Amino acid sequence: MPCVFPDSVLLIFCKAPILGQVKTRLQPTLSAEQAAQAHRQLTYMTLARAFQQPLCPVELHCAPDTRHDFFQDCARRYPLTLKAQRGANLGERMLRAFDEALGRYRQVLLMGCDCPSLSCGDLRQALTVLHESHDTVIAPASDGGYVMIGLKQAQPELFSDMTWGHDQVMSTTRHRAETIGLSVYELDKQWDVDTYPDWQRYLELANG
Repeated sequence: MPCVFPDSVLLIFCKAPILGQVKTRLQPTLSAEQAAQAHRQLTYMTLARAFQQPLCPVELHCAPDTRHDFFQDCARRYPLTLKAQRGANLGERMLRAFDEALGRYRQVLLMGCDCPSLSCGDLRQALTVLHESHDTVIAPASDGGYVMIGLKQAQPELFSDMTWGHDQVMSTTRHRAETIGLSVYELDKQWDVDTYPDWQRYLELANG
């Protein structure tokens, strides 16, 4: 089945489910193994949503590389392409991913793998906005960050010298985008799974 947006691509950033290295804020309420399993479950949820409609090609950007059995299983389950993340920090890895993908596609969306509230409809809306009008689309998060960003050109100013993981990431990004003259479209505010109450909220939704 052909894609609705064949000139666009969705990049999903994901870490290998290595014990003690993923979903650490769910611990010690969850064990390291349970936290890693939560990470796997959230990733499968994200991939299922990405392929719910044939919107665009999908790439899973893996850290530290693509060799982990979990990533290989994802590639068996879904028609995606595995890519290795490259860069010394999150901002550098995101910028490199955008820069490389924009050499092959006109629009690029990048998201994480732990946002239950981001729907297939949101992905379609983001791709439509990029295709028809705005330079940038962002899905802000309730914790002050963002869960997805889309661009038509690589924008180093949005990723360089940025402190990640605090409650001013979205406001800083918004200010930088305005400063360099980008037209920004913001989706509805989303929530992701960082803490144990977030995980409980996700399980209630998933089992409800």
